[in-house]
Amino acid sequence: MKIITVEEHFESAKITQEINQAVGKAAMPNVSKDMLHYMQTTLPTPTIMQDVTKDRIEFMDKFDIDQQVLSYGNSSPQNLDPKVAVKLCQDANDELAKAVKTNPTRFGALAVLPVGDPAAAATELKRAVNDLHFNGVLLKGNYQNKYFDDPFFLPIFEMASKLDVPVYFHPSFIAPSVTQHYFTSDNWSDVVTGILSSAGYGWHMDVGIQVMRMIVSGIFDKLPNLKLVSGHWGELVPMFLERLDDELDAYDGLKKSFSDYYRNNVYVTPSGILSKPQLNFLLAEMGPEHLIYSIDYPYKQPKNGRTFLDNTDLTPDQLEAFTHGNAERIFHLN
Repeated sequence: MKIITVEEHFESAKITQEINQAVGKAAMPNVSKDMLHYMQTTLPTPTIMQDVTKDRIEFMDKFDIDQQVLSYGNSSPQNLDPKVAVKLCQDANDELAKAVKTNPTRFGALAVLPVGDPAAAATELKRAVNDLHFNGVLLKGNYQNKYFDDPFFLPIFEMASKLDVPVYFHPSFIAPSVTQHYFTSDNWSDVVTGILSSAGYGWHMDVGIQVMRMIVSGIFDKLPNLKLVSGHWGELVPMFLERLDDELDAYDGLKKSFSDYYRNNVYVTPSGILSKPQLNFLLAEMGPEHLIYSIDYPYKQPKNGRTFLDNTDLTPDQLEAFTHGNAERIFHLN
């Protein structure tokens, strides 16, 4: 069985150093002390994040992963001031291209873009796809509290649609005010608050809202070819497709139902949440052509990365689509 995973993260020592020089090592907007503590105690080391020749390959071989599609992790220049982000994103994509070239049959790549300058971001996406042979783009969180449905960002999505490459929406830190409102309490520790507001729930809710807003904005009527990828089994949204249809159909002014856009333009991945009930639910909601495998390495290194695939209820054809066929088609992987 051929296996491709599409949400696998990488960092460059050179780019991290340049980011630190540009903004200061302590600068980390919208990150609470609880989240900072959680990160410091749970995230992979820079050595693991930067590796593309030893531990990563050993992990891939152990779980029979033929190819990873790499994207920048937390150390990303995406949301910096465009005065520095444009050049840093170019450098970051060049560094990622070098990483892919160390083993081009084992790696693909998703571009990082300076979203604060959408015209420059669109130009960089075109370069990354046409010149560096990248397979799409990953957008992380939001930019200065603007979600990506804002017309300001439209040039990025127009370019992705024109190039026929997917846009992967990835979670990031939520605003401290949201953490305070939803997840802080005297009944539990600051560490639990940090977990609840981030990888436990909060940032999944936030990036699910990101996808929801894209649909309601009507962007898929403008760009019917645009493809979004949503990790963690769709970041909660698929649970509410029927509910959203019931509530929105009479009011939102879209040409189709919310669920029609979602099932046509969105692809979902597990991001290492390797659960058979969730897979079966998404199969029923989305169909086999919109499910793509992902591990979220090295943030997640699930021990059932291979056995999960051996014990699904998928038909052989559905399993082939899930493990590699859909990824090859959507990300244009050879």
